[in-house]
Amino acid sequence: MTKFRTKLLFALITLIIAVLIGLGLLLGQIFKNFYLDTFNSRVQKEARLLASSIEENGTPKDINPNMIQELSDILDVRITIVDKTGKVVHDTEALESLVGPQQKRVIQEIQKNWDVKQKHKKLVTSGKEYRYYWYPLRSANDEMMGLLIMSTEVEAIEKGTQQIWFVLSISLGLALVLIIILGSRITVRYTKPIESATNVAIELAKGNYRARTYEDRLDETSMLSTSINILARNLQEMVNAQDMQQNRLTTLIENMGSALLLIDHNGFVVLTNRTFREFFNLKESQLKKVRYHEVIHYQEVNKLVEEIFMTEERLRKQILLPHKLDRKHYEVYGAPIIGSNDEWKGIVVVFHDITELKKLEQMRKDFVANVSHELKTPITSIKGFSETLLDGAMNDPDTLKSFLDIILMESDRLQSLIQDLLELSKIEKQGFELSIQEAEVAGLIEDVMPILQEKAKSKNISLQTSFDSRGTAEVDSYRLKQVFINLISNAIVYTPKGGTVEITVDENPDNVFVRVKDNGMGISPEELPRIFERFYRVDKARSRNSGGTGLGLAIVKHIMEAHEGNVEVESEVNKGTTFTVTLNKKWSSH
Repeated sequence: MTKFRTKLLFALITLIIAVLIGLGLLLGQIFKNFYLDTFNSRVQKEARLLASSIEENGTPKDINPNMIQELSDILDVRITIVDKTGKVVHDTEALESLVGPQQKRVIQEIQKNWDVKQKHKKLVTSGKEYRYYWYPLRSANDEMMGLLIMSTEVEAIEKGTQQIWFVLSISLGLALVLIIILGSRITVRYTKPIESATNVAIELAKGNYRARTYEDRLDETSMLSTSINILARNLQEMVNAQDMQQNRLTTLIENMGSALLLIDHNGFVVLTNRTFREFFNLKESQLKKVRYHEVIHYQEVNKLVEEIFMTEERLRKQILLPHKLDRKHYEVYGAPIIGSNDEWKGIVVVFHDITELKKLEQMRKDFVANVSHELKTPITSIKGFSETLLDGAMNDPDTLKSFLDIILMESDRLQSLIQDLLELSKIEKQGFELSIQEAEVAGLIEDVMPILQEKAKSKNISLQTSFDSRGTAEVDSYRLKQVFINLISNAIVYTPKGGTVEITVDENPDNVFVRVKDNGMGISPEELPRIFERFYRVDKARSRNSGGTGLGLAIVKHIMEAHEGNVEVESEVNKGTTFTVTLNKKWSSH
């Protein structure tokens, strides 16, 4: 802005100087002409007055030389009187004998032009420039008696002209200095607000919408500053609102559970969210100026996008896609983006992860199938043996007792299944509460050991306990006993005769750890993720013959989740299985 101010001031000064020079030349010439006209008029009038005086005193020869000399001194001019023959009668600077040939030539030239309207002329005499004025001398009867010639050096006249130029130059110079000072002040006054407004405009262009300019006067520049400030405030409010909306939209898109992909009309990836990038294992730097098929390597998804491009219609499709070591179900929804005037903008594709819904649906199907299967076996047995008894077998005491024993056993099995279902339903019910009290975990294991000893004894299995600590924790004793009974019972069921089941307890400052280890048949890696599902059995024939319902580990898992604890399993086929229960010493939810 300083450059602009300098340029403006320089242009203004140049214009003023040009105007002042032109004005000076014009005024100087006017003053010079006025001075010369005034001088010429004055000398002509003096010559006329002097001629009248000479005419009154007689002929040119009768003129008193002293009077002529006195008039010459008063008027500061050279006076020459010539008779009608051209002879010099009087000359205030030289006698006739001393009049030079140049002076005579001048007199002769004047005599030739004495009757012209112009009564003055500039001639060069003796190397100097003179201005001559003449007036005819006439007698009473209007006869030509001679000429009155008055002359003065042009240099004397030019000295007056130079003084005019000097005064005019000084005046215009002072005026120029004054104008420059005032112009500088006015330029600074009016360019400073413009400079401030320009700086604010530059800051606004850079994105600094908090920049403001000063508003200190009530004039046009103040209106500019006010307008700039109003514009800055409006831009700041608009940008703040836009940033807020952008942040909301970005937060929503980035944190939505579904994967999002936006493709432009040329097939280039425009927008993705974090879920999409995590699923396809991509980084933002990999998504710049790439087409969708370069980042999506699943043929089903690419076919869906191509179909939307061709049909320009919305599509919804369920697709099973591999993800790391797992497979996930996705409901893929794609829709074309059509702008105003039916302008094709691109495609939006959303991937909804429905894996858990599929699992729940499968679990529901499995649950119905398993419950039906588990109920069918004992009911079929009870019905079959009852019909047999009614058909006449009840008359045989031995057969009757044997069948009744079987019916009782199947009834117990049916009761156990229903009891486990009710227990699992109660645990899974919303609002299920534990009765938390401080207890020794080792003591709870000792309480359930007598119940399990008989079962282990029947298979000649050794139950061993090793308590490095008593493991005091805040737990629901009744529910925790259920956990230990189920885990130890499973260990006994899946351990061959003569095997060993070992229960250990240890702790750290925050947790208590209970491990149930057996040397039984073990569980394969493929089956480990499913052992906590309802009705899932590793060895279906053995577990069913043992009277198990397939709900024990599901109950264990839910009880441990209610305790905010954890249950983990490690197993190796034909070598054994270890279940580890982790309990918090302090229950944080009470």
